Amino acid sequence: MDTTTHRRRFLQIAAIAAAAPLAMRFASTPAYASSLPRIPVDHPKARALAYVKVASEAASHPAFRAGSNCANCRLFVPATEGCVPLPGFSVEPKGWCAVWVAK
Repeated sequence: MDTTTHRRRFLQIAAIAAAAPLAMRFASTPAYASSLPRIPVDHPKARALAYVKVASEAASHPAFRAGSNCANCRLFVPATEGCVPLPGFSVEPKGWCAVWVAK
């Protein structure tokens, strides 16, 4: 092989390597609520945050405020029904946890 062939092969590989991140960006799909699993209340992260699926079940918790639920929490992500402290999971909009923050 001469230098021209090596140079061409290098440029081909470099072009593919440069385009790969861009292609991955457009090939990936956003996570929607249907693709995120609901976090079970017995999951260690859910237990650590005193998460319940129905806010009224947390009425005896010292941090609970009447009317608070996941849907009116600043940490709730409506597009995915996710929660910032519970990445990779969706939560019940009518649920509640100890890190609830008013919008």
